[in-house]
Amino acid sequence: MAMGKRLLTLVIGTISGFIFIAGNVDLDNLFNYANQTIPEYITKDNTTTNVITDEVATLGRVLFYDKKLSANNQVSCASCHKQEMAFSDSNVQSIGLNNGLTGRHSMRLINARFSEENKFFWDERATTLEDQVIAPIKDHIEMGFSGNDGDPDIHDLCEILNDVDYYQRLFTFAFGDATVTEERIQFALAQFVRSIQSFDSKFDEGLVQVNQINHDFPNFTDEENLGKKLFLSSPNSGGAGCITCHLAPEFDIHPQSLNNGIISVAGSDIDIDLTNTRAPSLRDLVNPNGQLNGPLMHDGSKASLDEVIEHYNAIPNNPLNTNLDRFLSDSDGVPQSLNLTEPEKNALVSFLKTLTGTDVYINEKWSNPFGENGSINLVGNTLASEEHIFQKSTSVYPNPVKNELNITIEGGNYRISIYDLTGKIIFMNFINSNVKINCSNFSKGIYILTIDDLDARRQFVKKIIKK
Repeated sequence: MAMGKRLLTLVIGTISGFIFIAGNVDLDNLFNYANQTIPEYITKDNTTTNVITDEVATLGRVLFYDKKLSANNQVSCASCHKQEMAFSDSNVQSIGLNNGLTGRHSMRLINARFSEENKFFWDERATTLEDQVIAPIKDHIEMGFSGNDGDPDIHDLCEILNDVDYYQRLFTFAFGDATVTEERIQFALAQFVRSIQSFDSKFDEGLVQVNQINHDFPNFTDEENLGKKLFLSSPNSGGAGCITCHLAPEFDIHPQSLNNGIISVAGSDIDIDLTNTRAPSLRDLVNPNGQLNGPLMHDGSKASLDEVIEHYNAIPNNPLNTNLDRFLSDSDGVPQSLNLTEPEKNALVSFLKTLTGTDVYINEKWSNPFGENGSINLVGNTLASEEHIFQKSTSVYPNPVKNELNITIEGGNYRISIYDLTGKIIFMNFINSNVKINCSNFSKGIYILTIDDLDARRQFVKKIIKK
């Protein structure tokens, strides 16, 4: 059993100490996506079964920056979600295929994992992050694999990627074989997006020092501490009540929040939209230099934090807004008027700026892996063929598996084991040839299958996905 454990660690373990060269991805020295430091006070996590691994997130990083995921090879996910802008966009509406414009402003992707709200997009139409990451690719305007109006569809994209050398290697690296599927693209992109985190802000430093969010932070100015108090206190106590909808310390949006008083549509002076009820985390609204990471709100209508605070200080009384959040109005339905003073407004802005980190803007693990000419080079020996090392003809299918996993193998003396990603063994059996394994009771997620040749003392290792 010791042999199996050692090889399993090689497959799912974290490897640190890397040298990154633009255009190169070193598969023997992976960036740490799976085991990043998360503060103890951060308790929300919408990951469910798609647990981050370094291998799958590495594939996700390449997919995120690859323009091959657009029908005209001109647009990638990163075209609308730029690292230097906290993975948002400087444009009010992002530019898609043929200069088409997105319907809403591109939401920042900071800390998308750490939210009580597990629905995505401004209107919450995606029930999971896995649903969200594939939608722009399948959108006629954004990336063009819609299957409508003459567009190719997602199956066409899978065929395109199947023929790309580096994806043959990366999908094998991540999932155990080279097959490109929509579900695997979703898994990889979602893992990469969930890995994007920011917890090195001035706020985090202060919270660690006092361990009580309601206490004054010694590293804050008087104005920043006043802003924090206003943010956390209810209007009845003289505060702004921001905490009601933006839940600290993640500063994510409350899952039952409704419209925030803005019903306009980006790029239109006449249309209205009452469906926008989600918001990104308030972390990294500005960059480390204090510059705004793109316009704010779903319609990009706010060009400064001062404008945002002024909006919440006096919510517009618009009779067309029938979906205003109840915490933004009084018992008679009249929109709130906080009557904040100018020093209080300034203090709130100062506090919001303390939620900005540094690492997320410069860390290479989230940067573009392609060179300036669009090339990418995979280096390392990790991708040596399992079949070649094992020296036995072996087939494992279907993968992903829903009910029954088939293993075909020439006659011999084998031990089959299946581990979850914690290293816990959940299945083991000894066989001499082909076998079928009932996986219907397995939880959804990624598992490691090992086949030990007990005579030749060689091991076959493969990732399998239970769907």
